Amino acid sequence: MERRREAALTGGTAGRRLTSIGGGGDDAPAGPAGPQPQGSGTVHRLRPDRREETEPPTVPEQARLWHVVLSVAGQVTPLSALRAGLERLAHDHSFFLTARYAADHAEIRYWEQARDLHDAAAIALRLWGEHKVTASLPPWEIVGLEVVDRATYHKRVAEGFGGAQPHLGGVHPY
Repeated sequence: MERRREAALTGGTAGRRLTSIGGGGDDAPAGPAGPQPQGSGTVHRLRPDRREETEPPTVPEQARLWHVVLSVAGQVTPLSALRAGLERLAHDHSFFLTARYAADHAEIRYWEQARDLHDAAAIALRLWGEHKVTASLPPWEIVGLEVVDRATYHKRVAEGFGGAQPHLGGVHPY
Protein backbone atom coordinates (compact mmCIF):
# COMPACT_ATOMS: atom_id res chain seq x y z
CA MET A 1 0.00 0.00 0.00
CA GLU A 2 1.41 3.36 -0.98
CA ARG A 3 0.17 6.85 -0.04
CA ARG A 4 0.93 10.00 -1.94
CA ARG A 5 0.17 13.46 -0.57
CA GLU A 6 2.87 15.27 -2.40
CA ALA A 7 1.02 18.33 -3.65
CA ALA A 8 -0.96 18.85 -0.45
CA LEU A 9 1.94 18.71 2.00
CA THR A 10 4.77 20.19 0.01
CA GLY A 11 2.78 22.95 -1.59
CA GLY A 12 3.61 21.47 -4.98
CA THR A 13 7.24 22.62 -4.72
CA ALA A 14 9.43 20.93 -7.29
CA GLY A 15 12.24 18.84 -5.83
CA ARG A 16 10.47 18.19 -2.50
CA ARG A 17 8.21 15.28 -1.79
CA LEU A 18 6.96 13.06 0.99
CA THR A 19 7.23 9.33 0.85
CA SER A 20 5.74 6.66 3.01
CA ILE A 21 6.72 3.12 3.70
CA GLY A 22 4.33 0.39 2.68
CA GLY A 23 2.29 -1.27 5.39
CA GLY A 24 4.00 -4.62 4.95
CA GLY A 25 2.80 -7.76 3.32
CA ASP A 26 5.21 -7.93 0.40
CA ASP A 27 8.96 -8.14 0.64
CA ALA A 28 9.65 -5.70 -2.19
CA PRO A 29 11.89 -2.81 -1.20
CA ALA A 30 9.99 0.38 -0.61
CA GLY A 31 10.83 3.09 -3.10
CA PRO A 32 9.92 6.75 -3.27
CA ALA A 33 6.37 7.54 -4.24
CA GLY A 34 5.45 9.71 -7.19
CA PRO A 35 7.44 11.00 -10.11
CA GLN A 36 11.17 11.52 -9.93
CA PRO A 37 12.15 14.95 -8.57
CA GLN A 38 13.41 17.60 -10.91
CA GLY A 39 16.61 19.39 -10.10
CA SER A 40 19.77 18.38 -8.31
CA GLY A 41 18.32 15.36 -6.54
CA THR A 42 18.94 16.88 -3.09
CA VAL A 43 16.77 15.41 -0.35
CA HIS A 44 15.01 17.98 1.81
CA ARG A 45 13.74 16.92 5.21
CA LEU A 46 10.34 18.28 6.02
CA ARG A 47 10.64 17.56 9.72
CA PRO A 48 13.75 17.65 11.86
CA ASP A 49 14.88 14.38 13.42
CA ARG A 50 13.43 13.86 16.86
CA ARG A 51 15.63 12.88 19.78
CA GLU A 52 15.16 9.49 21.28
CA GLU A 53 12.86 9.51 24.31
CA THR A 54 15.64 8.03 26.44
CA GLU A 55 18.20 10.75 25.66
CA PRO A 56 18.78 13.24 28.48
CA PRO A 57 17.99 16.88 27.73
CA THR A 58 20.94 18.74 26.28
CA VAL A 59 20.39 21.76 28.52
CA PRO A 60 20.42 21.04 32.25
CA GLU A 61 17.40 22.20 34.18
CA GLN A 62 18.05 25.47 35.95
CA ALA A 63 17.52 25.79 39.67
CA ARG A 64 14.96 28.37 40.75
CA LEU A 65 14.51 30.33 43.95
CA TRP A 66 11.67 29.35 46.27
CA HIS A 67 10.48 31.33 49.30
CA VAL A 68 10.11 29.00 52.28
CA VAL A 69 8.34 29.56 55.58
CA LEU A 70 9.05 26.75 58.04
CA SER A 71 7.10 26.62 61.32
CA VAL A 72 8.30 24.46 64.20
CA ALA A 73 6.92 23.90 67.70
CA GLY A 74 7.51 21.82 70.81
CA GLN A 75 8.31 21.91 74.49
CA VAL A 76 9.10 25.24 76.14
CA THR A 77 12.78 26.09 75.66
CA PRO A 78 14.81 28.86 77.33
CA LEU A 79 14.72 31.87 75.00
CA SER A 80 18.46 32.54 75.18
CA ALA A 81 19.33 28.98 74.09
CA LEU A 82 16.69 29.08 71.33
CA ARG A 83 17.94 32.42 70.02
CA ALA A 84 21.55 31.20 69.98
CA GLY A 85 20.53 28.07 68.05
CA LEU A 86 18.54 30.06 65.49
CA GLU A 87 21.47 32.45 65.02
CA ARG A 88 23.79 29.49 64.38
CA LEU A 89 21.26 28.15 61.86
CA ALA A 90 21.15 31.56 60.15
CA HIS A 91 24.94 31.57 59.92
CA ASP A 92 25.06 28.02 58.49
CA HIS A 93 22.25 28.34 55.96
CA SER A 94 22.66 30.54 52.92
CA PHE A 95 19.72 32.68 51.76
CA PHE A 96 18.43 32.94 55.35
CA LEU A 97 16.05 35.88 55.72
CA THR A 98 14.60 35.99 59.18
CA ALA A 99 13.48 33.93 62.14
CA ARG A 100 10.88 34.77 64.76
CA TYR A 101 10.60 32.78 67.95
CA ALA A 102 8.80 32.28 71.22
CA ALA A 103 9.46 29.81 74.02
CA ASP A 104 7.46 27.01 72.36
CA HIS A 105 7.47 27.79 68.61
CA ALA A 106 9.45 29.49 65.84
CA GLU A 107 9.07 30.53 62.25
CA ILE A 108 11.97 30.59 59.78
CA ARG A 109 11.80 32.43 56.45
CA TYR A 110 14.43 31.92 53.80
CA TRP A 111 15.10 31.39 50.11
CA GLU A 112 15.87 27.92 48.82
CA GLN A 113 17.47 27.17 45.49
CA ALA A 114 16.00 24.03 43.92
CA ARG A 115 14.95 22.60 40.57
CA ASP A 116 11.24 22.39 41.41
CA LEU A 117 8.72 22.65 44.24
CA HIS A 118 9.16 19.01 45.26
CA ASP A 119 12.90 19.45 45.76
CA ALA A 120 12.47 22.75 47.64
CA ALA A 121 9.88 21.21 49.98
CA ALA A 122 12.02 18.13 50.59
CA ILE A 123 15.03 20.27 51.48
CA ALA A 124 12.90 22.44 53.77
CA LEU A 125 11.49 19.43 55.58
CA ARG A 126 15.03 18.19 56.30
CA LEU A 127 16.40 21.56 57.42
CA TRP A 128 15.41 21.45 61.08
CA GLY A 129 16.42 17.82 61.61
CA GLU A 130 19.77 18.15 59.88
CA HIS A 131 20.73 21.24 61.89
CA LYS A 132 19.40 20.14 65.29
CA VAL A 133 22.78 18.91 66.50
CA THR A 134 25.11 21.37 64.75
CA ALA A 135 23.06 24.45 65.69
CA SER A 136 21.90 23.12 69.09
CA LEU A 137 18.22 23.47 68.18
CA PRO A 138 15.48 22.09 70.41
CA PRO A 139 13.92 18.72 69.50
CA TRP A 140 10.81 20.33 68.03
CA GLU A 141 8.70 19.05 65.17
CA ILE A 142 7.76 20.80 61.95
CA VAL A 143 4.14 21.97 62.19
CA GLY A 144 3.89 24.04 59.03
CA LEU A 145 5.52 24.56 55.68
CA GLU A 146 4.86 27.01 52.88
CA VAL A 147 6.87 27.01 49.67
CA VAL A 148 6.10 29.46 46.85
CA ASP A 149 8.06 30.42 43.78
CA ARG A 150 9.74 33.79 43.47
CA ALA A 151 7.11 35.31 41.18
CA THR A 152 4.27 34.33 43.53
CA TYR A 153 6.11 35.74 46.52
CA HIS A 154 6.74 39.09 44.81
CA LYS A 155 3.15 39.21 43.58
CA ARG A 156 1.87 38.69 47.13
CA VAL A 157 4.12 41.41 48.48
CA ALA A 158 3.03 43.82 45.72
CA GLU A 159 -0.63 43.10 46.48
CA GLY A 160 -0.09 43.76 50.19
CA PHE A 161 -0.30 40.14 51.29
CA GLY A 162 2.44 38.15 52.90
CA GLY A 163 2.73 40.46 55.87
CA ALA A 164 5.52 42.96 56.08
CA GLN A 165 8.16 41.69 58.45
CA PRO A 166 8.67 43.89 61.51
CA HIS A 167 12.39 43.07 61.39
CA LEU A 168 13.91 42.18 58.06
CA GLY A 169 16.80 39.81 58.57
CA GLY A 170 18.16 38.28 61.71
CA VAL A 171 16.56 36.45 64.61
CA HIS A 172 13.87 38.25 66.62
CA PRO A 173 11.26 37.38 69.22
CA TYR A 174 7.57 37.56 68.31
